[in-house]
Amino acid sequence: MLQIDNKAEIDRIYAQLSQRADLVYSFVTVYNSYINELRDYGTGMLINMVEVHTLTMIADHPGITVSELSVMWSRTKGAVSQNVTRLEKKGLITRQRDEKNAKIVHLYVTEEGERLSTAHKMYDNMDIMQTQRDLLQSCSLEEVDSFYKVLKAYLQLF
Repeated sequence: MLQIDNKAEIDRIYAQLSQRADLVYSFVTVYNSYINELRDYGTGMLINMVEVHTLTMIADHPGITVSELSVMWSRTKGAVSQNVTRLEKKGLITRQRDEKNAKIVHLYVTEEGERLSTAHKMYDNMDIMQTQRDLLQSCSLEEVDSFYKVLKAYLQLF
């Protein structure tokens, strides 16, 4: 670890290095608010992004378990379980015990859950295309592609 005894030098280096880190922190803070915001994906039900993406994961992987979801989302089983409980209370999913091992619980979407998942996919398709168009107003396609490449590498660091 670099050790510097001169406060002025520490401050100078920090000012240089922290600009990009602060940009990442700002993005994470804004995006965190965005994903927790309730929105209507086209069915009239208000739901946040974390819940609807969990719902869509269950719709796309019928019978998935909380443990499997937690691995896919890199979240604790407790956090995923709370999310699943909210989806169940909203009538969007059901739980079914495994016939061979009662400790295992499989998750399935209800008809209403399937409708919302499909509406969510349509919403995201349009939103992602609009975001791409907006980004291309100030960035080249190569720059946008590079951003996603860096983002993927950043995630792998964690």
